[in-house]
Amino acid sequence: MDKELLKKVYQALNDKKAEEITLLEIGQISPIADYFVIASGSNVNQLNAMKDAVDEVMYTNGLHARQIEGNSKSTWILMDYGDMIVHLFSKEDRLFYNLERIWKDGKEINPEEL
Repeated sequence: MDKELLKKVYQALNDKKAEEITLLEIGQISPIADYFVIASGSNVNQLNAMKDAVDEVMYTNGLHARQIEGNSKSTWILMDYGDMIVHLFSKEDRLFYNLERIWKDGKEINPEEL
């Protein structure tokens, strides 16, 4: 998966006013994916809008989710696209699960460098 698609996902989340969008390159430390995208939303409606925006970007680029965990009332939505896994959290859940700490050995990607 190329960084151009990562940039499009970032832009889609940014357009939906996602907060604290973090892009992690984890391919060197884990076989599960090349990238994690982690973002927060302020309510479930925003999280669902973020999910729909990501899914649209991926679909228009020929990628379909292998699996999506979470429903319209979830405060953590996980979207698995194989080489990219997108985590959408409420602020509280993001603090609780703290994926950035768990995956601290991953390389954070600056969106401006995409």
